[in-house]
Amino acid sequence: QVQLVESGGGEVQAGGSLRLSCVASGYTYSPYFMGWFRQAPGKERERVATINSAGGPSYANFVKGRFTISKDNAKNTLYLQMNNLEPEDTAMYMCMGNYRGVGYWGQGTQVTVSS
Repeated sequence: QVQLVESGGGEVQAGGSLRLSCVASGYTYSPYFMGWFRQAPGKERERVATINSAGGPSYANFVKGRFTISKDNAKNTLYLQMNNLEPEDTAMYMCMGNYRGVGYWGQGTQVTVSS
């Protein structure tokens, strides 16, 4: 059973930075892709960024060059570096991994950006 555990969330002021981490365990093959999603209260879940098995990133338009997704295969860890955070970025951030067509989700880590 694949397990994904996020960390690194917290409360920062607008303009600040956070780095989220997602440690994956319980699998014997590489994921097709992994990604970060977020959900704010009263809003639908939305994609923030994804990265494929070759390391190619893809970002949502609202990221606007502020976030960087990366992975360390040796540490089985996915990262999201978030810079120049805005109050609109406040949400629960969740890690997702697609393993042979099956999506697995972590519990999420809360990011709160104050103005």
